Amino acid sequence: MTNDNDESNIPEEPRAPRNFAMDDQPAETPPPGRRRRRERNFAGQAMDNGADDDVVNPGQAAVDALEAIATASQEGADELKQMRRSGIAVDLSRSRREGTPEIISWELIKRTTEALSFNNYKAFMDLVLCNDVEGFTSSTAGLPQFRRDALDSARAHARGNGSNPLRSRRALPFTDTDGYRLLKLATEAYVTVNSGLPLNSFIQSDDIDDQYESLLNRLDSTDSTMAPGSVQDWWNQYLVTVQASFGSSFQYALPYLTMIKTKLGDLPIKRNIFALDQAFSEDTEAFEERCYGILADRLLSPMMLELIWSYWHEEGMLVQTMGALGRRFQNVHGPNDRDPLAMVEMDPLRPLNNLLWGYIQDEQHRLSVVRRAYEYSHHYGLKLEGKAVPAMRPVDPRSRFLEAFHFLLHQCAQFFRQDDDTTVVADGFPVLNALRDLHLVLSEGAHNQFGDLPTTARIEMLMEQWLLSRPELREFLPRRAMVAYPEPWMDSVDAMKRLQGWTDSSILDFNFLAADGERLLLSVRYTRWTAINDAQLAGIWTRMFRNEIQRYIHSYRAVTGVDLTAQITTQQDRERLSTTPSELMRRRLTEGTPVAGILPAPMSRQLPSGMRERRAARNPQLKG
Repeated sequence: MTNDNDESNIPEEPRAPRNFAMDDQPAETPPPGRRRRRERNFAGQAMDNGADDDVVNPGQAAVDALEAIATASQEGADELKQMRRSGIAVDLSRSRREGTPEIISWELIKRTTEALSFNNYKAFMDLVLCNDVEGFTSSTAGLPQFRRDALDSARAHARGNGSNPLRSRRALPFTDTDGYRLLKLATEAYVTVNSGLPLNSFIQSDDIDDQYESLLNRLDSTDSTMAPGSVQDWWNQYLVTVQASFGSSFQYALPYLTMIKTKLGDLPIKRNIFALDQAFSEDTEAFEERCYGILADRLLSPMMLELIWSYWHEEGMLVQTMGALGRRFQNVHGPNDRDPLAMVEMDPLRPLNNLLWGYIQDEQHRLSVVRRAYEYSHHYGLKLEGKAVPAMRPVDPRSRFLEAFHFLLHQCAQFFRQDDDTTVVADGFPVLNALRDLHLVLSEGAHNQFGDLPTTARIEMLMEQWLLSRPELREFLPRRAMVAYPEPWMDSVDAMKRLQGWTDSSILDFNFLAADGERLLLSVRYTRWTAINDAQLAGIWTRMFRNEIQRYIHSYRAVTGVDLTAQITTQQDRERLSTTPSELMRRRLTEGTPVAGILPAPMSRQLPSGMRERRAARNPQLKG
């Protein structure tokens, strides 16, 4: 018999599934029966244990724990809301890459080409010709001490010093040409001193550690062996020691050149082409050995000059500008019916008159446009087009250069897109393969006139730039005063192009192509890419020359209308890479016909037909 009033027999209500989303809401009040049972059980336990007020109530402890969790959850939610409102800064950076000694040689190439810039050359010429010591000191403040000492020695030789003056050996067979002769001697001395890569002198400098550390920071690289003096030892290990018969017993040379020396056999290294006067007092065996061997200057201090510098300046009408001034100086009429230089009259009271006289008299001793054109073809497969260039038939043109060089620039542009995305590791193997191909093409053209003609062309064009920067020309060639050219000779070239109706591209773009192209080709030529199989090194090269690569691509597009970063999908795209710049400029300026991948030439503006009729009705004298 059951007791209906017995609450212990009341069946428990089924529990509903727990809703975690409702945990933060106030707890519901339990049913009366369950609450009474809970309170009775707690009271019975307290009485059985003889508990007092200090005994912890398990139910209350659970409630306190839940309240603590809710409080912590609320604080976390508030903090998350605050972070969402203020924003979370996330910065992805590339991992530091291990440095390589090649970057020191690439930095030396950059500094050598910078030392040959026109502004430094002008400061040296002002010192030699005008004794401007202050301007020369300020322009050469950043050069190493051995560079400054070499420039002082070049100045002394150009001006004539002691019992062995250079001017007495380099006299021109013309009268009244002393000013031009000094200009030529000083330019030869300047180029000879600054164009070599002085490896042995640089090793002895004291700031190599600081220079290398700054390079690593700029390239996001690191060196685990970085310690005072360690870079000096590491750089010495990268260079190859060769035994010479003069000076120190061992000299340092680039690894690429030592590979070439090994192919030539066990030949001695000689200082001069032939023996000097004091050598005749030595024995015959030593003299015979000195007459045959490897020239020390070409091996230990290679010339950091590329003929592409002269090519782009010639395409920019530098040589043609001096030719037009020379013809006017001799009273020779220009090709047009009306000579735009008819009012160019140079008085004999200022130096430019006499300098131009010496320049014209020395024409037979300068390189002709035909000789330069043949050498452009031998080095790079480049062509010159114009009335002064006859039909050419070169023996060994470098037909693959343009395609290899432009394909390298295209791969570098693809590498930059990947490298700028910090979530992607850029692949350097396409760039490495392109570098290897271009290195082989450049090596094939490094013969015959490779060592002397680029140097001679650089000397002659530097002199032409200096003559065009003279202040006397401001009176004869109209210039735009508000155009800020970085070098003073550029005004004269652009002014001459406007007067003669030549190309409308600025000489500034041609100058960028010359300087940046020279740096890129030198770094490819004198690095042994055929023996390198490290894509990381190719990536470091691309990052180090990024400014030069991107500026060259932009200037090439401004001059020729071709975008080297465009995708290569068709045969026309491949042909675009190998088309010579002179051909592209001729199509763009004369024919005006667009080619695949080439920007069309600007078209002349024409008025609509209705507007032309109304304009003609108002004024019959106006047409079009």
